[in-house]
Amino acid sequence: QVQLVESGGGLVQAGGSLRLSCAASGRTFSIYGMGWFRQAPGKEREFVSRISWRRSSTYYTDSVKGRFTISRDNAKNTVYLQMNSLKPEDTAVYYCAADIHGYTIVASEYDYWGQGTQVTVSS
Repeated sequence: QVQLVESGGGLVQAGGSLRLSCAASGRTFSIYGMGWFRQAPGKEREFVSRISWRRSSTYYTDSVKGRFTISRDNAKNTVYLQMNSLKPEDTAVYYCAADIHGYTIVASEYDYWGQGTQVTVSS
């Protein structure tokens, strides 16, 4: 089992920055990759970014490229999402997720999920 806990969400003005953290515990050696997803009310859960757990290969959805950066600290079992130049349309609950099988950006194929952290961007 893997447990994930997100933190770092909050309320910021447009153009501001936030850094989200996701701390993993349990059988972290089984993690293949970590991803960030977000979900706004009434909308489907959307893929945001992904990083390989043992290497630094990354992938981003087009809407956040150039603004968001995913990174990880294996020694601390933590993945981060640095969010810069935030826009009101970034407002959502952000979830981190872990997969133990292979590369994917599909939410239903991830194995473990955190509880989510709210990000609100005002105009």
